[in-house]
Amino acid sequence: MATTVSLLLLHLANACHKDVGFVDNLEDDATCGTSTWIGKGLTCYCFKRKGNYERICVTLTPAQEERIQRLKHRMTIYFDPSRSDHQEALRALWYATYPDQQLHGLVSEQWKEMGWQGRDPSTDFRGAGFISLENLLFFAKTFPTSFQHLVKKQGGKRATWEYPFAVAGVNITFMIIQMLDLDSSKRRTFVRAVFLQMLAEFIISPSFVLFFLFLFFLLFKLKLTRNPNTIPENQWAFDLLYCVAFVVMDKQWLEKNATYMEFNDVLRSTRAQLEKELLMDDVLRIEDMPSYTLLS
Repeated sequence: MATTVSLLLLHLANACHKDVGFVDNLEDDATCGTSTWIGKGLTCYCFKRKGNYERICVTLTPAQEERIQRLKHRMTIYFDPSRSDHQEALRALWYATYPDQQLHGLVSEQWKEMGWQGRDPSTDFRGAGFISLENLLFFAKTFPTSFQHLVKKQGGKRATWEYPFAVAGVNITFMIIQMLDLDSSKRRTFVRAVFLQMLAEFIISPSFVLFFLFLFFLLFKLKLTRNPNTIPENQWAFDLLYCVAFVVMDKQWLEKNATYMEFNDVLRSTRAQLEKELLMDDVLRIEDMPSYTLLS
């Protein structure tokens, strides 16, 4: 099945390559990293595989294009402690983490308990902006069991010098932005191409693709179905990937018996694991990633 899906994706890539009229001997700067409107409501992005010059062309629907632009906009928002909505988000994070503990203020020694570096957590958002707070809040509300497990450092043999939970969360946001190449206006990666396709409005399973290939003459009998449980989550693909990344990082932390000084090494191995899973043939959405099962 994986081979069949790969062949279909290659066929689609070749078709798109032909449709937009890319020429193989063009300079990289003239093709990769640019988008071309090809009609039928599709935008084509060109990517170059690492290590060779094979180009993979990905078409985006208007819905996908809107979602990637919305995500990019989220990345541009800095945490502003004077904004009431940012203050409320910070309070919401506190009570999602400690529902029975009264918060004394947005600047308080209490924040160190969550893993912020000082009394004022707003100073730690400088590395990734407001989206890193949104990621933490999404994690707390969507997967409360896993979130509490990590906040309280439950399970496994823990190091004496553990990673600070909240600051680690900000670093994970920044790592994912870099991995998906979202902060670049020009450079493109294959992992980014895969992620962009996960923003699709419709989900087509590998079994559907296989069925279509063998029984294409019955196409008029097939109906492309929307799963109501997955459609709303596609626009939150980045946030879901963040949750997966956090549990993968903690799992690797325990497996390596790491200490705080080895945090960057663990973060690099976490990125490598995420990239490996995202590039699997059967992974068409974040929920298909093997490590997604770690969440609860």
